[in-house]
Amino acid sequence: MSGSGSRSLSSGLRAARPAAFGADPSGARLERIRRSPHFANGVFVNPVGARVRPSGSAAAAMAKSYFRKDERVRRAPAGLIPVHSTTLADLARPPASGLRITWMGHSSVLAEIDGYRVLFDPVWGERCSPFAFAGPKRLHPVPVPLAALGPVDVVVISHDHYDHLDMPTIKELAGTDTVFAVPLGVGAHLEHWGVSADRIRELDWQEATKVGGLTLTATPARHFCGRGLRNTQHTLWASWVVAGDEHRIYHSGDTGYFEGFKDIGAEHGPFDITMIQVGAYSEFWPDIHMTPEEGLQSHLDLQGGRLSGVMMPIHWATFNLAMHAWAEPGERMMWATHGAGVTMAAPQPGEPFEPKSTPPVSPWWRGVSQQPVGGWAAWPPVGEQLDLVAES
Repeated sequence: MSGSGSRSLSSGLRAARPAAFGADPSGARLERIRRSPHFANGVFVNPVGARVRPSGSAAAAMAKSYFRKDERVRRAPAGLIPVHSTTLADLARPPASGLRITWMGHSSVLAEIDGYRVLFDPVWGERCSPFAFAGPKRLHPVPVPLAALGPVDVVVISHDHYDHLDMPTIKELAGTDTVFAVPLGVGAHLEHWGVSADRIRELDWQEATKVGGLTLTATPARHFCGRGLRNTQHTLWASWVVAGDEHRIYHSGDTGYFEGFKDIGAEHGPFDITMIQVGAYSEFWPDIHMTPEEGLQSHLDLQGGRLSGVMMPIHWATFNLAMHAWAEPGERMMWATHGAGVTMAAPQPGEPFEPKSTPPVSPWWRGVSQQPVGGWAAWPPVGEQLDLVAES
């Protein structure tokens, strides 16, 4: 094939590329990526080694488990997931304590902190997929329309997977005045979708940016990236610390457990609330997502071993992304935190709460999920006085 023919084919493939794939970093952005101490041999690397995908016999066993009918039934709710009905009215009142958290489902969280509004990993789309007709579909509606949410000071993105970085949502937010805080390389996607470069703050691990009175710091995580058919590993993944004048909060993004949580806690903690990924875990990818018990340990690490702050599980209930039962992350985390004396928040999607008051912990998921063999264990525990005080 001639050189011009090759260029025509390449141009045609680029034109056919779905817009949701985003854009690969290039130019000065790519040069900055190559200078990162976390970029080696052409890819970003984890703080400790991580197996991203199963292979060989493990991949075959995963496929067999995925298509087993009885397990597929357990992975979806058995009824309509309750969504808080007065979210907008609740948000119209300022938080009395200066900190209020509203879980919108999966990893999407609105944090009102010291007079500012931070929106983490906003996914308002129907599917976490590059296609409108295929891919994991939302299991409950978004609690409030994005346009009705009101002004947001900063949108924080943890990484570029579809269940955390949603093109339709970003395009809608591109028409606002919000600032975007993202890991290295992710800005290429945002610019491709219409966000102006001067509103993007692109950070490497341990770099920080100021937005008004908030300091946002990108901290390490153990995960991976990629949106297109070619996974170039040219965008970074991160957890995030947001600190205001009075409060500090932590959002894990997606991550496997690693000792680095202790370092993050020592440098930036303790936190009023940690929002920790505890869903979509599997024995087939143990290094890149956490089980509820690992999530609990990460919270304790972030708090320096103290029984302080509130822990809220995220990355569950909204999309079917793993083989575990739909309600399992919430149920396991409820019992793990109770056993450790840690305060857990378990709000319904869209239910605002202030961590300094008693957070919601009723197991609402039980009413809309398959009951486990032997039934649900008694909650609160029979014969025990349930202690919901955050400080030990």
